[in-house]
Amino acid sequence: MRNQPGSPTNRPLAAAQSAVIDDGSFRLEPTPRLDQKRVLAAYSRWAPIYDFVFAKLIFFGAFFDQSRKRAIQHINTRSGSLLEVGVGTGVALSRYAPHLAVTGIDLSPDMLALARKRAVAEHLSHVRELREMDAAELDFADASFDTVAVMYVITVVPHPDRVLDEIARVLKPGGEAIFVSHFASEQPWRRAIEKVITPRTEHLGWRPDYPLARICGHPRLELVDVRHMPPLGVFSIVRLRKTETVPATAE
Repeated sequence: MRNQPGSPTNRPLAAAQSAVIDDGSFRLEPTPRLDQKRVLAAYSRWAPIYDFVFAKLIFFGAFFDQSRKRAIQHINTRSGSLLEVGVGTGVALSRYAPHLAVTGIDLSPDMLALARKRAVAEHLSHVRELREMDAAELDFADASFDTVAVMYVITVVPHPDRVLDEIARVLKPGGEAIFVSHFASEQPWRRAIEKVITPRTEHLGWRPDYPLARICGHPRLELVDVRHMPPLGVFSIVRLRKTETVPATAE
């Protein structure tokens, strides 16, 4: 579903104005949304069963995997260099087209160890590098990648705004960032549920209340498309494109 003016998928554009301050720079949230040590501990526990639960488990795994598959279909139409932020156990690596030069990063050494084993076992020659790295402090030069994939990650990092800022920095002008995630619901009843469960989900290493408007509000990234995936639009695929020029600052 493409964005149309006034459509529900276009609403984040208006709401995103609160995410950008007057001089055109991106307003970073001042405090972390999650505790990084808690996140690392959670994913250390998840690592041995992550593939089964989030990719293979009947119904539940398929629920997560269909949005991942749809995003990868688009990614595979692109060319050049691809950065996967939060590569995890590498569940997506074998699905990327061989013409892409893939780099993956993850903060969890336990998850990354499984991704490295997978790349070797499956002879994934298009995977150039898998590195332990904080997505909020990417160790890459400006304009390094044609595409950045961010699947089920933006709601599990302590500083999602900093991650978004770093993605904008390392993307080449005209490059695309593709996000797959659950975002805070605009429906009152679902928003109420998210408010109740958020303190509990933090112990699992994620929060369900990150608003879509935040990633649509970066001055260097323009919204291309939002697809709310069935069932019930629980997960969304969001495509952003890096603008060619730096926005002018206000006088």
